[in-house]
Amino acid sequence: MRRRALPVLLSLLFVGVLACGALYEGSVSDSRLQGMKPGELPAADLILLVEAVHDLEEKELGGSALAIKDGEILSVSNHTGILKYRGSKTVVKEFLGAHLFPGMTDAHGHLLGLGTSLEELPLGDTRSMRELIQKVAEKAKGLSPGTWIMGHGWDQNRWSDQRMPVHDALSKAVPLHPVFLARVDGHAALVNARALEVAGLDKSANAPEGGELLRGPGGELTGVLIDNAMALVGRRLPAIDEATVDRRLLAAQERCLSLGLTRVHDAGVSPRVKARLEAMVADGRWKLGVYGMLSWSDQGLARSGWRRPSTRLRFRAVKIYADGALGSRGAALLEPYSDMPDTRGLMTTSKTELGRRLEILRQKGLQPCIHAIGDRANRISLDLLQQVFGEKLALARARLEHVQVLSPQDLPRLASLGVIASMQPTHLTSDMPWAPRRLGPERIKGAYAFKSLADLGTRLAFGSDFPVEPANPFEGIFAAVSTISPAQPQSEALRPDQEMARLAVLHAFTRGAAFAAFEEKVRGRILRGYVADLTIVDRDLTSVPDAALPGTKVLGTVVGGEIVHVLDD
Repeated sequence: MRRRALPVLLSLLFVGVLACGALYEGSVSDSRLQGMKPGELPAADLILLVEAVHDLEEKELGGSALAIKDGEILSVSNHTGILKYRGSKTVVKEFLGAHLFPGMTDAHGHLLGLGTSLEELPLGDTRSMRELIQKVAEKAKGLSPGTWIMGHGWDQNRWSDQRMPVHDALSKAVPLHPVFLARVDGHAALVNARALEVAGLDKSANAPEGGELLRGPGGELTGVLIDNAMALVGRRLPAIDEATVDRRLLAAQERCLSLGLTRVHDAGVSPRVKARLEAMVADGRWKLGVYGMLSWSDQGLARSGWRRPSTRLRFRAVKIYADGALGSRGAALLEPYSDMPDTRGLMTTSKTELGRRLEILRQKGLQPCIHAIGDRANRISLDLLQQVFGEKLALARARLEHVQVLSPQDLPRLASLGVIASMQPTHLTSDMPWAPRRLGPERIKGAYAFKSLADLGTRLAFGSDFPVEPANPFEGIFAAVSTISPAQPQSEALRPDQEMARLAVLHAFTRGAAFAAFEEKVRGRILRGYVADLTIVDRDLTSVPDAALPGTKVLGTVVGGEIVHVLDD
């Protein structure tokens, strides 16, 4: 009996050694331990020493060190226990006083748009049409006649006069340069007379379906183009070369990594951007993880790495626009706008065409991601998803992007149908100062309803919609738990009824985003076998006061087991 018990005791001892070196165990089998002798442990490529490791469970197991091998998490332990995995080539990096979390993911952003916004004329801080004109006129100085001037970020809702602008004063101040100024939401643009002339547009021009050309009392064009009408001038903009695309993408990557983002769901990737990302991954310049939504016209492209959720680039989703944006009154509403009763907004894609596209995606096995902001666009999208996918809808993990306004009767449908709500908390804090005027006191109750949706059991994935909003995920976390603008952290809550629990918000930026990309078995947790996408910060995001969240400092960012950003002291 004693002889038989000895092997059992040795086996138990071996299991104990492994347990001592690994506090967190995942469902993914660890092939590195197979074929190894008892007591022999694999050598880590990288060991991180911090103050605390957080897997975002209700009751954390504890841990202050993490070992990584081949880009995956090998073990979590304390500073002493983790040294069991230290080999002759192991790199050990200590972040004093740091807190390590699953990698923060932005579930809806625009990488090329972010990079472009860093180069164009910024107009987000203008508080009047006069200020906007001054900035454009200053930019025009020294430019040769005919050179395009492009800017972004203006929002008439932040001006004292909140009416949509008219180009006359701008055209008088800058007559020799065509001007194209994108609104903050990217769903409207202001152009001057020279740009209208270059595009061949006058009062006889007609807007395309899903677009609008705003007009004055006599039918003259005001210079404001809504949604699909933007292309009438946009197609005349100067083309950019590959070097410019790369430069802008790399600038966006640098910004994201510095903010602790390890992965971005890029909402609308063109063939050109997809090709440049793949080329930069191949030559080692691209580090940020990307889950790309292909632009609709490109839905026939190959789904690069879509069956391998651990890869840095994946493309298995397609972005479709249902309507426009609330700020420019392009969001499609069931009833007229409260502050403009003669319009209900725009369906930028007709119901018939939207259904046709969803059927193609169903046949191809691609994930549908529908831009839907107004309650009419959201209802039509839900109806069509249910009609096209039937009982298999939940398996498709269809996503509604933004989901800003919902009718009360549609609120429970996302959970019951298995549709994911991909939302951006900072939209609430940016829009609430003026959104009640757009929607009225009753309809606003179904707007920016992320807590209501969460309470109903809806799967949430949070992001920022950068460059529409800042890419900083900690500002998004603050907005979701407080419904206070990060720009005015001492102000009162804008929607106290939608304040979410801290852990639920952190899950939406990690596990929820991973689920929305079919990656929940490899990302969003700190477990053995999961990809080592990690965000290292200077404070405990689970317990610091709400007001301390926006000021979070990122000490390090790790993507696929590689340290890709370290804060410069």
